[in-house]
Amino acid sequence: MPALPAPPQLTRILSADGVSLAAYDFAPTTGQENAPVILAVHGFASSALSNWQATGWVRDLTRSGYRLIGLDQRGHGESDKPHEPTAYTMDILVADVLTVLNSYQLDEVCYLGYSLGARVGWHSSLAFPTRISRAILGGIPDGDPLTRFRLDQARAQIEDGVAATDPITQAYLTMAGHIPDNDLRALVALVEGMRGTTQPDPANPPRVPVLFATGSDDRILEKSRRLSEATPDAKFLEIPGRNHFNAPTSRDFRAAGLAFFEVGR
Repeated sequence: MPALPAPPQLTRILSADGVSLAAYDFAPTTGQENAPVILAVHGFASSALSNWQATGWVRDLTRSGYRLIGLDQRGHGESDKPHEPTAYTMDILVADVLTVLNSYQLDEVCYLGYSLGARVGWHSSLAFPTRISRAILGGIPDGDPLTRFRLDQARAQIEDGVAATDPITQAYLTMAGHIPDNDLRALVALVEGMRGTTQPDPANPPRVPVLFATGSDDRILEKSRRLSEATPDAKFLEIPGRNHFNAPTSRDFRAAGLAFFEVGR
């Protein structure tokens, strides 16, 4: 596989409520001035570098002449990691996106989001549609996908070493624990804070062009497809042989994503 580009120096951006957000600005390797910009927002328990740089997305997009801004969402990566559930609501995560756009003085971007980042992208496209021209929303279901996450078992495992018996909770904790610098207490606070907040509503979809993409082995496949069917200007990609956790590494996903962005170029 061709070498991945080294990450640039991170930029610190202060959110409206005083949380320090980390972002990475990957320039196009073509040296193109005024290159189209993609804002890439990762999934739960991941980071900009894990979700997009390590999987080849940054390499492929910058080689194709795009500038890519990768955001570490609060609670993740090099951003601050509050332990209070009140620091995590959909409105707050969407406000963070707007803060990043304003900090970089970006009037319009394409949006690339996966899982939690896709949910944030859905609501960001609704909140400021003139700033997002088109969006890729990978691994996004309707409803609240974290309702089955057992907060009590997660806290017992983190604080007392009592292994979670719920398979979904254990899968998320195991995945999160394998990523360096993850703060499990902050991630559990995010799950609690996000519960009951605004969810993707098929009755009120984004009006910008959207590519939905979900793995063929992902249990949310049909829910993602229903969101696509409810969106006026949407395409759907079933990523062959991929589940929720490994879909971002798919070449098929990257190729379809690049083709989707090229249409709007």
